[in-house]
Amino acid sequence: MTGDLKIEGYASLFWTRDLNDDVTAAGAFAQSLAAGAPVTMLHQHDEAEPIGVWDEVFEDAKGLFVRGRILRTTPRGTLVAALVEAGALDGLSIGFRQVKARQDGSLRVLKRVELWEVSVVTFPMLPGARLSVVSDQP
Repeated sequence: MTGDLKIEGYASLFWTRDLNDDVTAAGAFAQSLAAGAPVTMLHQHDEAEPIGVWDEVFEDAKGLFVRGRILRTTPRGTLVAALVEAGALDGLSIGFRQVKARQDGSLRVLKRVELWEVSVVTFPMLPGARLSVVSDQP
């Protein structure tokens, strides 16, 4: 298949514990997104090989939603697109810097973060952070 592969999904779900005992509070990404810094699309958090672009990144009531395109113009983008289409790869994971957090027992509650990137990954730290292929069908 040729052309970009359109994907979307939740990269973070509010008030949901991840495998590292982190919980993201609603609104944690708001300041970072409002600042307008680009959010990079990577594969497995590898900054050496961007694989596409996020066309939309926003918070809603559920979490951090992303919509973008995996570009088949690079070998890594072609590989990742094929794996996503085959159903072998469907995880999302965020790369960020903690700005403000609090401890709540064993949990770290992320109240504000600086979002750097959202990666397509094999094993997301937040098991519910998954992507799907966007269908162009009406």
